Amino acid sequence: MLFFGKRRKSCMEQEILVQAGISQDILDAYITKDGSINLDVPSDINRIIIVASGSSYHCARYAAELFGSISKIEARAVYSSEFLLEETIAHQDGILYVFITQSGETTDTNRALEKAKEFGVKTFCITNKENSTIWNQSEYKMACLAGEEKSIAATKSFTSQLLCATIMALKFAQNKGIDIYDYLLDIKTIPDFIKKTYELQPKIKQIARFVAKYKNIVVTADGSSYALAKEASLKIKETSYIHTNSSILGEFMHGHVAVFNNRNIVLVYILNDDISYTAIKNLNSIKENYHPPILLIGNRTNQVKSTYNLNVECDKPFVKTFCIAVIIQLLALETALKLHRNVDKPHGLNKVVK
Repeated sequence: MLFFGKRRKSCMEQEILVQAGISQDILDAYITKDGSINLDVPSDINRIIIVASGSSYHCARYAAELFGSISKIEARAVYSSEFLLEETIAHQDGILYVFITQSGETTDTNRALEKAKEFGVKTFCITNKENSTIWNQSEYKMACLAGEEKSIAATKSFTSQLLCATIMALKFAQNKGIDIYDYLLDIKTIPDFIKKTYELQPKIKQIARFVAKYKNIVVTADGSSYALAKEASLKIKETSYIHTNSSILGEFMHGHVAVFNNRNIVLVYILNDDISYTAIKNLNSIKENYHPPILLIGNRTNQVKSTYNLNVECDKPFVKTFCIAVIIQLLALETALKLHRNVDKPHGLNKVVK
């Protein structure tokens, strides 16, 4: 789409490019100048269960890792639809159920909240819409402050959810007396690192031209990066209609790797920390045996024979998470545009709300 010789920005692109400002607004709203966190959370919590769907589930999956590593609280993520199939749920003292939804009206997530409340558990919501159904029915709540998201594909709502979940994890840690001083210094750099990520867009356009030629994409990762791999797979799939799948790299080597016997597959590996020896070994094994193009996102290394690399120099993994989130959004956007897709209204897709 051109406008006076220049490409007119879609809603999806505009929403990607406002994320630095939104992240600053979130930090200003929840972190005070003296380093305290302005967020009401319940006390005496020793287990957290996070319920969500779609991109919000990918945030939940990442958040579960954060609660474990930062807050030292056991946490797990579950799909809203799967939660609804459970005959009973954990409801002992000390359990908090967290529900994440962009609109606050996601049908299965709202039904999951109703089910949880039947067991008398504490409930907390992270949503982009105050006074929505889930906002009004949750005991504790946190607003994402991202504003209306017009594009079907979640972008600014996803990163705002990630940041809210990070702040929430820091709040629980602070309440437990854990020193979060360094985390607070790091989290304040997120807006600037997102701005640096925008500078990669010309390079991402070039790589997208290459990726758009492929009919199948495997997105893989290890550890906390797997949530980002799942989000990348979804973003590319729903905007460009290319067949994608995501897998933990170690598990992918147990049989799934055979898909590379089919041609026309590109491998995308995502990492927000140093690459492990095992990952290096597995990726090079794939390259030697099947010869697919490999795109590394999140780190630069000469130890893997990659075709392309997308990276923002940042030595703080939980800050780099936001850089990677923006990279995969831009990659999905540019790949879809190369294929002349309507990125704002992908065919047959709607927000799943009441």
